[in-house]
Amino acid sequence: MRILRTYIYIDGLNLYYRALRHTPYKWLDLLAFCERVLHPQNRILKIKYFTARLQSTARNPLQSRQQDVYFRALRESYPKQIEIHLGRFLAKPAKFPLADPAENGRIVSVIRSEEKGSDVNLAVHMVSDAWEDLYDCAVLISNDSDFAEAMRLTKEKHPQKLVGLISPVKRSHSVQLYRQADFFARVRASFLRDSQLPDPIPGTNLHKPAGW
Repeated sequence: MRILRTYIYIDGLNLYYRALRHTPYKWLDLLAFCERVLHPQNRILKIKYFTARLQSTARNPLQSRQQDVYFRALRESYPKQIEIHLGRFLAKPAKFPLADPAENGRIVSVIRSEEKGSDVNLAVHMVSDAWEDLYDCAVLISNDSDFAEAMRLTKEKHPQKLVGLISPVKRSHSVQLYRQADFFARVRASFLRDSQLPDPIPGTNLHKPAGW
């Protein structure tokens, strides 16, 4: 059996909102999860987790603190294998028309939040790591079709390398990503359930946040 040096690239917000948000499985052990989904021949050397720091809201005032605890838990558990790369949220006022035609085309002002940096960072890392020959197999965890070009370019310039896709959605996965993937898998609830970090993290006082 050929052993494949494997790098994992995780679109953290896509994974969270598509597969984790309304579950009790947010305390996810990323390495254990990836090992369950992939085959034994995939020797996972690095997991690169791309996300943005969440802002606390009136609805969830602890959101930022909970995310920070999770980041610390990942770093304590896998200081060499997991890298966390942070983008940022940009909030700015924007004007949009109301959808209800009975409102006679009224324009309303809203605060629009956009995540900046993570998508570009992930794509650049995947392509750059291929050029440096750091992996034999790259695995993307996302359903965002914007990554299709990074997958295509990696395969075109390095045809000996494999590029896999793990989709965090139950159905309606991205066709653009699927077409570029050498292999495909879905995030299953059973994989999430069986891949939780210990509580507390051994040797620390880090506990799974209440409500997670």
